[in-house]
Amino acid sequence: MEIEIATIGGYEEVGRQMTAVRAGDDVVIFDMGLNLSQVLIHDNVETERMHSLDLIDMGAIPDDRVMSDLEGDVKAIVPTHGHLDHIGAISKLAHRYDAPVVATPFTIELVKQQIEGEQKFGVENDLVKMEAGETMSIGDSGKVDLEFVNVTHSIIDAINPVLHTPEGAVVYGLDKRMDHTPVIGDPIDMERFREIGREGEGVLCYIEDCTNANKKGRTPSEKVAREHLRDVLYSIEDYDGGIVATTFSSHIARVKSLVEFADDIGRQPVLLGRSMEKYSGTAERLDFVDFPSDLGMFGHRKSVDRTFKRIMNEGKENYLPIVTGHQGEPRAMLTRMARGETPYELDDGDKVVFSARVIPEPTNEGQRYQAEKLLGMQGARVYDDIHVSGHLNQEGHYEMLDALQPQHIIPAHQDMSGYSSYVNLCESEGYKMGRDLHVTRNGNLIQLVD
Repeated sequence: MEIEIATIGGYEEVGRQMTAVRAGDDVVIFDMGLNLSQVLIHDNVETERMHSLDLIDMGAIPDDRVMSDLEGDVKAIVPTHGHLDHIGAISKLAHRYDAPVVATPFTIELVKQQIEGEQKFGVENDLVKMEAGETMSIGDSGKVDLEFVNVTHSIIDAINPVLHTPEGAVVYGLDKRMDHTPVIGDPIDMERFREIGREGEGVLCYIEDCTNANKKGRTPSEKVAREHLRDVLYSIEDYDGGIVATTFSSHIARVKSLVEFADDIGRQPVLLGRSMEKYSGTAERLDFVDFPSDLGMFGHRKSVDRTFKRIMNEGKENYLPIVTGHQGEPRAMLTRMARGETPYELDDGDKVVFSARVIPEPTNEGQRYQAEKLLGMQGARVYDDIHVSGHLNQEGHYEMLDALQPQHIIPAHQDMSGYSSYVNLCESEGYKMGRDLHVTRNGNLIQLVD
């Protein structure tokens, strides 16, 4: 059976992920993502109103024209998790393919919300829920199966999909960390990865996220970030002014910790910002997390400002606002607060807790720098980098290679300069560029089996 891989997006940047695998006449697409930084550099862009061709020209979503060079029919579109760099283009591209979107329940719900907000295209693809640990047949040959393996990441309900073919398994390894003690959900299923490496023809190809391949050691568990956050908040428990926290809205485990620790230090938590309301509300509705019944979640600007007024009237010392804006996004709540555009007034000595790291990309770095400067000008004190990554460090990569023993490796989720550390790591394990280690670009085809 012929096996061919199209590297469509995410092979020259971190973002707009999209990869297609052809096994005989059956094609499966993994991820359809957005490059948010390409959107942020344009003022007031509303992607839901834009045509896909304009977004492709902008570099915001994958250019999927290479799909016309794949001989076969798309049988499934499989996003690995709910981050926008993996699902943000589904509402713009999925309608081109007569195939269902297959994902875990939380991811499917986020995809559904993306589609409901779409104002340019009618997206009518079926949405099919599949749990981690389950398998489904792909195509009519009876020879190709799709399996979901549970992984841990900075968003709940993440998986690595595995396409089982007669020539061996294709493991799509974006995005994960090796967390054996997660705050929410099950640990990464390393036992299953080791079984896949030993089964049948083994692993034909492993497509891997290279984000932290330059960092030594292993990525800490989310429990490490939780304890760091606990220590910081407990240390300022006696402060009688304002404390504000921000984190990734999609990081439900981190939001859960912030909510719990706010109560511990005698403050009422409240979630503010559209994406904060969206992700946490969805997670609670699907029973992934059990928040206190009186936890307020407000997304609309008017309701957010009303909440800020209430906080100012009742006393900042009684509340912990958990807000959007950890990357300094211009329209996010924290940035508006820093510019003095909300009823919440920052005073000298007020604390701002960033339970997030800056995504290493120039647009984000510039926006975050500006936001922190504005906060400092209002007298706020910044607590930074209370976070652990959602991606594998070097020892995690070595462990995955040892478990899977892949015949071929395709690095992803980086630009060309970002691949070097992972290439060196793979070469130390006996792989060779141009033979079984394939560094590629967007829009390329890699023929693994003729």
